[in-house]
Amino acid sequence: MRIAVASSDGKNVDLHFGKASSICIFDFDEEGNNKKFIEKRSVEFNPGEKHQWMKTLNAIKDCDVVICVQAGFKSKFGIEESGIKLVEDDGPIDEALNRYIDHYNFMKTPI
Repeated sequence: MRIAVASSDGKNVDLHFGKASSICIFDFDEEGNNKKFIEKRSVEFNPGEKHQWMKTLNAIKDCDVVICVQAGFKSKFGIEESGIKLVEDDGPIDEALNRYIDHYNFMKTPI
């Protein structure tokens, strides 16, 4: 599974999806083992231009999940339409990834 994380410093989930000029990409297996940093991607924004979330979406098309602080109404719809799961969270990247992986594994557990 490939996860995109909106982060300004590579350490914290701290960016709004529509303003995420920096995205860290991670891969992990479905059990949450072998979590691996892949790369940091940059997104170019035009100063003063509104609604540039499509640029961020285009940068993460190969991802299954995106973790960001928040996303606007239109970008939430666009993310969903592209088949990417949106997770709104904040804090240290490792903690946010672990919370998502733990939740993912919990939801896969049979009742």
